[in-house]
Amino acid sequence: MIIALIAAVLAGGGAYLVLQRGMVRIIIGMTFISHAANLIILSAGVGAWRQEPLMARAEPETAADALPQAFVLTAIVITMAVTAFMLAMAALGRDDDTRIHEDREANAQLSTAGREARRLRPVDAGSGAGSIRHDNYPPESPQDGDRR
Repeated sequence: MIIALIAAVLAGGGAYLVLQRGMVRIIIGMTFISHAANLIILSAGVGAWRQEPLMARAEPETAADALPQAFVLTAIVITMAVTAFMLAMAALGRDDDTRIHEDREANAQLSTAGREARRLRPVDAGSGAGSIRHDNYPPESPQDGDRR
């Protein structure tokens, strides 16, 4: 019963953290959910009632099932790798949508060529077939509309 309660607390806490805005909280929440799933899988092996799954110590009839333990061990390794990858992405990423005050200097440094390319107009807009006309372009992007 205690394993089910711990798994429920981990899953609930993980779901709460995943719904938060910060990247680190989302990563910790995913880790909690993964630990809850590992506990559920491990409790399915019913290792408390049986002996260790080592053939030198237990007979095959009384040994615990080793498959859930292997699944959990594999899941732990995969979770560690994914968590390290997500933490690296969170550390390298600059915009995780957690700023309250919009910093125009930081946004100017983070602007991509795509935003800049939207403002550029083609120089040679001909009148031939397939040519690009200036009136087909959308107005300035909403990011730049409040700079006036």
